[in-house]
Amino acid sequence: MADQKRDYYEVLGVSKTATDEEIKKAYRKLAIKYHPDQNQGDPNAEEKFKEINDAYAILSDHDKRSRYDQFGHAGVDPNFGAGGPTVDFSDFGDIFSDLFGGGFGGFGGFGGGGRQANPNAPRQGSSLRVNLTIDFMDAMRGVEKEISLNRSESCPTCRGSGCEAGTAAEICPKCRGTGQVRVQRGGGSFIFSSTVPCDNCKGTGKIIRKPCKDCNGSGQVRKQQRIKVRIPAGIDDGQTMNMRGQGNSGANGGPSGDLLVNISVKPDPRFQREGSSIYSTQSITFSQAALGAEIQVDTIDGKMSYKVAAGTQPGTVVRMRGKGAPVVNSRSRGDQYVTIQVAVPTNLTSEQRDKLKAFAEAMGELNPPGSPVKDFFKRKK
Repeated sequence: MADQKRDYYEVLGVSKTATDEEIKKAYRKLAIKYHPDQNQGDPNAEEKFKEINDAYAILSDHDKRSRYDQFGHAGVDPNFGAGGPTVDFSDFGDIFSDLFGGGFGGFGGFGGGGRQANPNAPRQGSSLRVNLTIDFMDAMRGVEKEISLNRSESCPTCRGSGCEAGTAAEICPKCRGTGQVRVQRGGGSFIFSSTVPCDNCKGTGKIIRKPCKDCNGSGQVRKQQRIKVRIPAGIDDGQTMNMRGQGNSGANGGPSGDLLVNISVKPDPRFQREGSSIYSTQSITFSQAALGAEIQVDTIDGKMSYKVAAGTQPGTVVRMRGKGAPVVNSRSRGDQYVTIQVAVPTNLTSEQRDKLKAFAEAMGELNPPGSPVKDFFKRKK
């Protein structure tokens, strides 16, 4: 009954002085909230959606709004001879197109709907991702590894068509090759339509009467493959290599996806890496530090000669230019930073202790008689 209807302004939550833009904005918000596609199985939402659309159909039309403002529901209700609310589907389509770019959860069904993708157009295959662990020195020098993976490929028997030899797929008669059909929902004063995948062809747009026995009509088969991966010198832990076209095969003649190889680098006890810089420590004797000496330093290129200056202090950091990590796909290299550690001798012989004591006395380093240092040497004797 007309007198049972709620006030249309109340339904949209706007005042009677609301502008066209305010009414449209309120409708957008409520239509999205109560659209049946977003509230499947909820009859209250469907009724609410009908009520919202009835209100908008009146308040968005200047002539009908004027009659409604003057006479209330009697001015627009069919029971009073004024004609019932007629939904302008094209206007609804414009609203949802503005909001979602041509479709959202079946909203494209209003006013002709948005453009649908061709289900038989070439599509790129999905990408695959694998993890590969390599040694530190392999990462520094570059290495070639072979990995095994299971990926989909175009069926060689039917060449990806999915059809038995001598046959071809037919255009689905229900959706006419689009892969989608329209369904109507609602009832009473408001009926709306939405687009759903065709149940006859499962959204493919085609019917295969005699499927290929090797791929069961899918056009693709799974195969175990061994692929060589060339890892460039300088690759770092956590980096990903993208091998184009080595992923799953595409559909309908589309290109294959990519193979993403996640690299993990094992740590090396001698080196630490930060970017292109290499850090290491080098132990030398007390006499080498005091007198200077030529020592052998570990680098990623092998042992290298380095001259330690006389009087080198523990903790001194020396820089070896161009001995760091290579920069990937470049001739550049970082530097190596070597921290000098002075080894304190242990298990001295009596002769060595005497000579060390004589050195300490010559340097004036021994404490007066009775001092802990002097008593220490006595105890050792």
